[in-house]
Amino acid sequence: MIQDILLKKVKSASNYIITFFKWAVIAVIIGIIGGLIGGLFHTSVNEANTIFSKYDWLILLMPLGGLIIVFIYSKCNMLENKGTDSVISSIRENGKLPISLAPLIFISTVITHLFGGSAGREGAALQLGGSIGSNIGKLFKLDEKDMHTVIMCGMSAFFAALFGTPITAAVFALGVTSVGVMYYSGLVPCLISSLSAYFITISLGIEPTGFTITVIPEATVITVLQTILIAALCAELSIIFCTVMHYSSRYFKIWFKNPYLRILVGAVAVVLLTYLTDTRDYNGSGMNIIEHAVVGGHANTWAWVLKIIFTAVTIGSGFKGGEIVPTFFIGATFGCVIGEFVGLNPGFSAAIGMIAMFCGVLNCPVASLILSIELFGSGGFILFAIASGVSYMLSGYYGLYGSQKIMYSKLKAEYINADTK
Repeated sequence: MIQDILLKKVKSASNYIITFFKWAVIAVIIGIIGGLIGGLFHTSVNEANTIFSKYDWLILLMPLGGLIIVFIYSKCNMLENKGTDSVISSIRENGKLPISLAPLIFISTVITHLFGGSAGREGAALQLGGSIGSNIGKLFKLDEKDMHTVIMCGMSAFFAALFGTPITAAVFALGVTSVGVMYYSGLVPCLISSLSAYFITISLGIEPTGFTITVIPEATVITVLQTILIAALCAELSIIFCTVMHYSSRYFKIWFKNPYLRILVGAVAVVLLTYLTDTRDYNGSGMNIIEHAVVGGHANTWAWVLKIIFTAVTIGSGFKGGEIVPTFFIGATFGCVIGEFVGLNPGFSAAIGMIAMFCGVLNCPVASLILSIELFGSGGFILFAIASGVSYMLSGYYGLYGSQKIMYSKLKAEYINADTK
């Protein structure tokens, strides 16, 4: 009898050990690939932005760039692909993504940035990671449930490679699919893959994203109330941003059914907007504007409005990239402006705005809080925690990704399983 119990315990322990090593190997492989390709992607997008900033006339070639994007997607029969939404859906459903998605999103995102499209890079990173993770899973002949984990590993690796925030990357991948449910079985694999990718990019000389906040206020009754106000306003702004993004994409498809005409109209609109505003601040990712708001404490009063318009037209018409860096831009500039109005240091307010907007559009409060530490350090932790919580609650059931499901109510402890709007 004792022998049987011991044998059962040994078998159980060996199963955990074998599973651990299985995922350690797979996650390291994904992390290495994610670090190398993610590093190349990071460098390529940065170089595209640098080239665009040197040659103003490149904006005039944006229509041509758009036509090239539609052409290559059409040739690969990927025009109907839903981008990041397809990656999120694959985690919940069949766990399969085409390998062709990886080179397509890589090339098209670089084209978007090279010619001045207003987009980020993380959406592309999640698609790259999901596609590569899925196909590595096929190579190892993983079953359907393990395929979900391997896709999350890919997402973690590429997110970490692009932003240099490995812990946020892992937690984000675990929680973004079904809000309220954390896939804890994927915690170790996602951590290993994100850390592996992070160390690869560091060894390649790619600096992680980070900002130095010059003034960090103490958590007092006044600063807490100021933070709540900024976070509440950012929550409402996140609803506006998500709504504009969804409707812009929908109506571009209704008004211009031909994808070539659709992206051509969008490109011309961005070109006209660029010349009307007489600045390149709203083209590309706008990381320099984010840094100016957080570190310098300065932002144009209506910069956040213009960034919403530029991004909605760019992504809605068919250009590729992502919405998270534009979200940072909007949050930083809006927070900076509101901070001056309510009496909170504008640089710190910009940082609060970034985290609150990130949480509002993605519904990931834990990842948002960890992100604040990885981007800004541990100073102001209490205020960032308040901003994340307030934004999460007040942003409702809206989100950038329509395939994301909010599993539990934000108002009471009950299961709802609601789609984001």
